[in-house]
Amino acid sequence: MVVLLCVFCPDVTHAQAPATVVPSPAEPQGSPASIASPPTNPQAMPSEPAVDDPMLAPPPRPQRELADWNEAAVELRARSISLATAYAEVSKAEAQSRIALAALLPSINASATATHQFITNKVTSSQGGNGVPITKTLTTPSSDYINGNITLVQDLIDAKAWHDLGTARAAEVVQRLGVENVKRTMVLSLATSMVAVVTAERVAEINRIGLRSALELLNLTNRKRALGAATGLDTVRAEQNVAQSRSAIVSGDESLRQAREALGLALGEPRQVAVTSALKLDGVLQSVGQTCHSLNNSQDRPELAAARQQLAVAERGIRSVELSFLPTLKAQSAVSSSTLDPGASPRTTWNIQAVLSVPIWDGGARYGSLRSARANRDEAAYSIESTQRSITIEVEQARRAVQVAEQSVAVARNSAALAARNDELTRIAYRLGQGTTSFELVAAAVALQQAQVQLAVQEFGVVGARLTALLAMARCSD
Repeated sequence: MVVLLCVFCPDVTHAQAPATVVPSPAEPQGSPASIASPPTNPQAMPSEPAVDDPMLAPPPRPQRELADWNEAAVELRARSISLATAYAEVSKAEAQSRIALAALLPSINASATATHQFITNKVTSSQGGNGVPITKTLTTPSSDYINGNITLVQDLIDAKAWHDLGTARAAEVVQRLGVENVKRTMVLSLATSMVAVVTAERVAEINRIGLRSALELLNLTNRKRALGAATGLDTVRAEQNVAQSRSAIVSGDESLRQAREALGLALGEPRQVAVTSALKLDGVLQSVGQTCHSLNNSQDRPELAAARQQLAVAERGIRSVELSFLPTLKAQSAVSSSTLDPGASPRTTWNIQAVLSVPIWDGGARYGSLRSARANRDEAAYSIESTQRSITIEVEQARRAVQVAEQSVAVARNSAALAARNDELTRIAYRLGQGTTSFELVAAAVALQQAQVQLAVQEFGVVGARLTALLAMARCSD
């Protein structure tokens, strides 16, 4: 009797495929057999079990899921430590400006002194008036008295103080430009993290499809071995394929968890954050384009503008040291009063003074400060050049990355189609016993899974490349 192996493979139908007959060792070749007839001993072959495995279940979803980009952007601005730190730097710069302004405004100080003498002498004096003697006892020095003083100081001529105020306000601009750059990098980090989560979820799904396929191959191999058309080596290879598929699921699920944790950290949450299936990456790209406006020139990038402003601040630092060689003129007024009787002088006095300060020699500290300020200016100039070079390469690479990603998707899509076709034909040949080995069967299945994973990664890589190219020439001020 002859048996057609594809009769026992209900998952594939090939009505027009040529019938390949495997002769039974118990009957001579060429014996008539019906391709529709079942084997005479169906108990010799195990029934086909349903493919089921705990690892086929999708990975658990975290409690927190993002529905759209706007929700993520609002939470990002509210919880980002980087943005909060950048704003804190702006506040520090504003505080320094207020300190510089204080040097130009009047300063008023008041003091009071209460004095008690422990060692005194008693002095008796006699005075007479109209012939009547008067005896008076005095304590010297006076035992208890209070002195009060109020002083007002106002700078009249201080070129360095005025210049330092302008420098402090220029430093504020540097920090505000730093905030804009932080916003741009935050948006890029958030969008990239969301793309990474979607990619990892797709890879995890493909890994489970691969495990299901591997289990089906193992089932088919076991059935063929029961018919005597497969060996123990074929079964071992199929089991190795299943083990490799399980390993891919374990590593893929961990990558998914790490991607979700990275998204959570980008949002300021120390936990896993996922995205809902309703979120579309094309919508994310469009929303990012609305949040950040494009620049016409890379010279307008916030970090480059901040570097140029930092150079201006450094140059002002040199001028500030140079102005410290000039004299300063101050006006000060003081009102003093005391409960102690000074005799002929009034107890309350009020004066006004003009104080001219001429710096002559301070040991060379100002010359050292001048050298340090010039070095800071040179470093700021080098920083501009370095930043300009980095931005030029970054923009060029970002633009080229889009083209490379699109080409990679085309190649990966063609490779996946070929791998799928090869896997399909290999399965058919193996079922029909057309000389295909289990090694070729497993290799085709592994190649298909790898091609599918690569295609998914490349497809989402296009979105990531477009996001990077968009933000490479963008300014996020909102």
